[in-house]
Amino acid sequence: MSVVFDHRDAGTPESAWAGAGATARTLEVPESLVVFAAHPDDETLGAGGLMALASASGAEVSVVVATDGEAADAADGGLPGRRRVELIAALRHVAPRARIRFLGLPDGGLREHAAELSAAIADEVARIDVTTTLLVTTWWGDGHRDHRVLGEAVRAAAGGATVVGYPIWYWHWGDPEAPDPGPWRAVALDDEAIAAKAAAIAAFASQSAGAEPILHDGMLAHFHRGVELFIAAEPERSRASVPPAELDAFISRHDDPWGFETRWYEERKRALLLASLPRARFDSALELGCATGVLTAELAARSGRLLAVDASAEALRRAASRVAGVEFARLTLPEEWPEGRFDLIVLSEVAYYWSADDLRLALARIRASLSPGGVLVACHWRHPIDGAPLDGVGVHAAIARMGLTRSVRHAEDDFLLEVWASPGAPSVAEAEGLR
Repeated sequence: MSVVFDHRDAGTPESAWAGAGATARTLEVPESLVVFAAHPDDETLGAGGLMALASASGAEVSVVVATDGEAADAADGGLPGRRRVELIAALRHVAPRARIRFLGLPDGGLREHAAELSAAIADEVARIDVTTTLLVTTWWGDGHRDHRVLGEAVRAAAGGATVVGYPIWYWHWGDPEAPDPGPWRAVALDDEAIAAKAAAIAAFASQSAGAEPILHDGMLAHFHRGVELFIAAEPERSRASVPPAELDAFISRHDDPWGFETRWYEERKRALLLASLPRARFDSALELGCATGVLTAELAARSGRLLAVDASAEALRRAASRVAGVEFARLTLPEEWPEGRFDLIVLSEVAYYWSADDLRLALARIRASLSPGGVLVACHWRHPIDGAPLDGVGVHAAIARMGLTRSVRHAEDDFLLEVWASPGAPSVAEAEGLR
């Protein structure tokens, strides 16, 4: 949503917001908190109190800032660095042990740098436990383009984590009599949190000084409340897995359905996957979703025994005609699952076709099917796919919560490639006796 407003206007007075969030449910202080900001000071204005409460409770707090806010005063070449310093000073008041990450993307240009932004968010999501971590971001309906783009990107990459958005400019341009944008969540601040937040806001002198300050008294009044209000991201309805018959029909209509045999993109990606395998050879390997067998042929040369599984009869027919010495099985994953344990499981370009529930089931079964010291290789397209319930970023975020140790992460604009093993598994150099 785009809104035309001028920060120099008086805006909606704070007194008009007395009833805001009247129906809000309490937002519990989480065990772990990641706060995303489009510009330095967003995090303090919108969630400074929550950060203070979380820090005081011993929670891990991380702050990720997308831009340096340099567009606020393009004539002042020192402003971007100054706002970083101000943010560091502000966090000393509300979350002195917070981990800070500056992305350094262009102020006003997050939409044009969506790939870098999404990749950074995915990195953050990959390191958290979604059952105990709260993601807090600029609200996607705030009227500022960067706030919207960041909020939508966090929601898209959340991977099952709870997401709430904090309004900043909504309090300035919003109409309390207009339809309520909730659902609201509220965090009541104690005296210590209120004082810490006020001191943190004061650290941003560059924004409250000058003849036409960004944060004038009327604007600042919205952020000295005894409560912080957030808008919850409504969970999307769980979408069903893509029916196997639909994929089978697609394969039947095309000689080379996904360009495995003709596209340099696919050839290069296979080479990267094979080069990422931590062993020259595996005793027992499982390929989930083998399609027409192009990767299967490469894996067969690296495996003592290879079981290749797919739900499509046509895919299996073509794969079997391409490569000999491989066991093939027609199974509708993850409801049907092969027996046995494997020291290599390959999950490539298939998991986003599953529903969220099916993905959880599949990952549990993968974990149970890995032999001690076994390796999981996952590779997926990063962008949305028409008709697919999930995307590769969400899939890999879920894999990161399996309790395995990641030994390889290769991230490009278009795909993610990761290698996971049981905790304590040796590196390639250790296994070779080099260290």
